[in-house]
Amino acid sequence: MYRLDALDARILLALDRDPSATILALSQTLGVARNTVHARLRRLTEGGALQPFSRRVDPRALGYDLTAFVELAIRQGAGDAALAELRKIPEIIEIHSTTGDVDFLLRVVARDTADLHRITNLMLEIPGVLRTNTSIALQEVMPLRLTELLRQATEGK
Repeated sequence: MYRLDALDARILLALDRDPSATILALSQTLGVARNTVHARLRRLTEGGALQPFSRRVDPRALGYDLTAFVELAIRQGAGDAALAELRKIPEIIEIHSTTGDVDFLLRVVARDTADLHRITNLMLEIPGVLRTNTSIALQEVMPLRLTELLRQATEGK
């Protein structure tokens, strides 16, 4: 993974303020050569530091009004095969491997509780899945935030 420096953080903060800013506008705003901004953005993208635009889309805009977190336990040795099958379920939008009593933590979106039930049953049909535990998110009280971390990075912290 590409590590951001202060200039990278400044570029990303500028894009955060104006996502449609052109490379020329960014270079003028930041007082940096256009080619430098262009090269940095390419490196950020190729290095995995800048995520795809689709990550910014709110699932509710697609009709998925319910978010749930599913803890999933799998049979030992079944991890890779189970993951391959889980990835086929489009409503599973994030999967994290975890420590503790469960193997994976999934973020799942659904249209409603009946849809969530359908999705959970799909998971349980996957060979190697032992059990699930589902928590429905009532409200997002603090969305993902990185702005302050970017500001710190501009100061070299």
